[in-house]
Parts: sequence; C-alpha cells; structure tokens
Amino acid sequence: MRRPLLGLAALSMVAAAPVKAPDPPPAPAEPAKITGALLQGLDKTTARVTKFAAPLGQPVKFGTLEIQVRDCRRNPPEEDPESAAYLDIEELRPGETTAQHIFSGWMFASSPALNPLENAIYDVWVLDCSTSSGPAGKKG
Repeated sequence: MRRPLLGLAALSMVAAAPVKAPDPPPAPAEPAKITGALLQGLDKTTARVTKFAAPLGQPVKFGTLEIQVRDCRRNPPEEDPESAAYLDIEELRPGETTAQHIFSGWMFASSPALNPLENAIYDVWVLDCSTSSGPAGKKG
C-alpha cells in the first residue's frame, strides 16, 4: 500500500515553524536568613527537657543560665545535614551578684558531645538554626 506524499505547501509550513528555545532554568532560591538557634536544655535536678529559641545576639534564660547565640550556621541542602552555633553561656547562681562565664564555643547538632557544656545542673545542646520563617525542620 502506498502512502500519500505530503504536498509542498505542507512541507513548507513544517519547515517554517519557529523553533522555541528551551526555557532557562529557574534561579536558585535565596537561602533563608538565619535569625538564631533552636536549643534544648536538660535540668538534671528535675529531669525536665526544654526546647527553646535563642535569637542571635539576645540573651535568653534557662534556669540560672544566660545563653547568647553569637552565630549559627547550617550546611547547604546538597550536603549532609549539620547545624552549628557559637554560644556564650554565663551562670548567675542564687545569692551571687556577678555571673560566672562557664562556656564559649561552637556546638554541633550532630555531635553534642564534641564540645559540651560541663555543668552539674544543666545540659544545653544545639538542635538547629532558626530562620526568619521559623525553626528549620529536617527534610527528606
């Protein structure tokens, strides 16, 4: 069986059809601005565990501790998940007038024992960095 040949008019319409260039890839999303850290604390005398947010540069209280987050950093999404915060922690014990500086350094969410706060009453560790849209959740 013979197939009909396309006429010259049909061929010229196919050849004259404009070729559309592919759309450019979307621009990468702006990373969320880090505004602080999400921390967790343990009061060893009551066995209470408390999660709390600590904004960058603003002291927050946890028991007799005053914690200040100086910096918080998070790996980009294409790398292994990791958050780390630089903390300054002071303790003001009851009956004392001046706070005692008890910790300065980086704490890592994935390795809290790497650089821990050593205190007889409290443990504090980093869970994640918080952003302007709220605490970041683990994805995937």
